[in-house]
Amino acid sequence: MFQPIRPTTSIFALLATAAALSATLPVRATVPPPPGGRWLVGWTPDEVRCDGAMVTAQSIRRPWNALAWGETGAQHAITLRFAIDADGRPISITRQESGYVQYGDDVMPAFATSRFAAGAPHQDCTVRYTVRAVPLAQADPVEIMSYSLHPNSGVLPREGWNRLRVAGSDCMDIPYPQPLIRHFPEFRAIPATPGVPDWSMVRYDLDKGGRPRGATILTGTGNAALDKASLTAIRASRFTKGARAGCLYPFRRAPAKLPAPDMPEMIRDTKVEGNCPEHHEWATAPQLHFPEPYRRRSIEGWAVVSYDVAPWGQLGNLKVIAAQPSSDFGEQAMTVLRTARFPAGGQGYTGCVDRVRFNMGPENMPDPDGDGAPPPTY
Repeated sequence: MFQPIRPTTSIFALLATAAALSATLPVRATVPPPPGGRWLVGWTPDEVRCDGAMVTAQSIRRPWNALAWGETGAQHAITLRFAIDADGRPISITRQESGYVQYGDDVMPAFATSRFAAGAPHQDCTVRYTVRAVPLAQADPVEIMSYSLHPNSGVLPREGWNRLRVAGSDCMDIPYPQPLIRHFPEFRAIPATPGVPDWSMVRYDLDKGGRPRGATILTGTGNAALDKASLTAIRASRFTKGARAGCLYPFRRAPAKLPAPDMPEMIRDTKVEGNCPEHHEWATAPQLHFPEPYRRRSIEGWAVVSYDVAPWGQLGNLKVIAAQPSSDFGEQAMTVLRTARFPAGGQGYTGCVDRVRFNMGPENMPDPDGDGAPPPTY
């Protein structure tokens, strides 16, 4: 379900977006923050290499930005290993580093939406993402704009909003212009990008009667249909009286579903030696939870997991046999199965195998979180 952007205490709304672009906007002068202030954190990919040779990508998606507080001099890096299938899609994505990496939750999901040339499959590929941190008051306005649309580590603070003021703007001055009639594009009629939210930032002025004037696309993800529909929507909207200059408003198209890679027949029919019955009942059914970073991007996946069962019904010795498009779905599948129990019958089992599919629901289903991504089904 696509939820329109609704006004808050400012002309901006905080919704999910694609990775930031690199353009620079004209802004008012800002003062660098004191030591220990707020920082904008993001990830930059290096070159892709497969079988020792550099491979050119059609698109490498950057992860969403994050906010950090206090001094942040850490030089985190994440190395991904993967293959490229015949369609140019990265598959079998794993992270070389073990353990938790701060600000790194979206690195693998973002890379899963990248694309390479079709017809040239590769094995043994790597790409390294390096973290960067910039004082918020000095960060690229478009990078901040992108974060404001996906505030995954807290609401954008005042110095961030100040950085977004275009030269000569008074639209962010109190009292803020309030919408009287707000028009929105017909989002479902606009083409969507699989796994990537598209957005268009509209700049406009208001005449003394509250009518938008001079609307233009300031920046965005380049979805031409969304740009056109966003301009139409702003021009049809009406605001409280009073001339204002330099107003900004974002419109966002939620991502299209990125289906999981096909499950090969040999994986689908995997058997493990043991005495597990082919069909079984659950005393406690698995608690099915979609991996959240992939849900935000509407990325589907699957995993095949083997396990044993104790006489009292508890599952153990869980192992991932295969997972796509990334190892995160295997980890999540094991988490799902750990919540389950067989009936306690005095007999244990070995060699059980289950297939867990993570599928997004239809586009028009209610979205419980209100961020525009279709809710998960299993």
